[in-house]
Amino acid sequence: MGSAPYPAGEWKGKGRGGLQELGCMRWKVSKQKGGGGGGGREAAEERRCRDPTDPQQDLSSSSSSLTPPLPPPLTPLPIYHEKQRRELCALHALNNVFQDGTAFSRDTLQEIYQRLSPSTLVTPHKKSMLGNGNYDVNVIMAALQTRGFEAVWWDKRRDVGSIELSNVTGFILNVPSNLRWGPLMLPLKRQHWMGVREVGGVYYNLDSKLRSPQPIGAPDHVRKFLRQQLRGKNCELLLVVSEEVEAHQTWRTDG
Repeated sequence: MGSAPYPAGEWKGKGRGGLQELGCMRWKVSKQKGGGGGGGREAAEERRCRDPTDPQQDLSSSSSSLTPPLPPPLTPLPIYHEKQRRELCALHALNNVFQDGTAFSRDTLQEIYQRLSPSTLVTPHKKSMLGNGNYDVNVIMAALQTRGFEAVWWDKRRDVGSIELSNVTGFILNVPSNLRWGPLMLPLKRQHWMGVREVGGVYYNLDSKLRSPQPIGAPDHVRKFLRQQLRGKNCELLLVVSEEVEAHQTWRTDG
C-alpha cells in the first residue's frame, strides 16, 4: 500500500556507425617515426566511441545526473473505531482497543454477565438485565481473560510515568459522561467506558462517542492525557496487558 538508467529510446539506433550522432569525430596521428630501420612509417589510428551497450563502458558521468527514485507515498494505517450504540460502551472499548470488530460481541458479554455471580460483583458500572449494555468491570476483566489478556487496575496514587507503555496493549478508562436522549443533552452524567491505544506509532483516543479517532500523539502525550483524565472525579484506569506481561509485572518500570 526503479527507474531505468537511461530514458527509453535514447540509445536506439546508435551503434558503432553513428559516431557523429553521438558527438564523436574521427582523428589521426599524422606521423610517428620509429627507430631501427632508419625509415619512417605512417601509422594511422582511428578512435571510435564505445558502444553504449558495452557493459564495460563508464557510466558514472551519466548516472550522476540521474535523480534517485522517490519513495512511495505513505499510506495511513486504517484505524478501527466502533461508535456508540445503545449502552454498549464496554463492548466498543474492548473492540477499539483490540482494533477488531469481531473480538467481542454483545452476546459474548451478555453470556459472561449472566455467568458471573451477582453476589460477588463490585459494580462501578451498572448492568443491564436486558443485555443493552452498562456492563461493569468484572465483565470486562472476564472477557479479556477469554483472549489471554488481563486488566490491571491502576492505583491513581501512582504516577503514570512508571507504566512501561511498550508492554501495554491498550487502556480502558471509566469516566463520567453526559447522558443524551437522542439529540438532547441531559443534565445528568453516567459512567462510560472508553479505549485508548497506539496505532502506527501514534496513540489515539478511541472513545465511541467521538465522531472519529482523536490523535493524542507520542508516549509523552499519552502520559499527559492519562494524568489529566485521572485528575477528574470518578475516573478509573485499566491497563490491558497479556497474561505473560501481567505474570512478570513487566507493565511497570519500577520493578
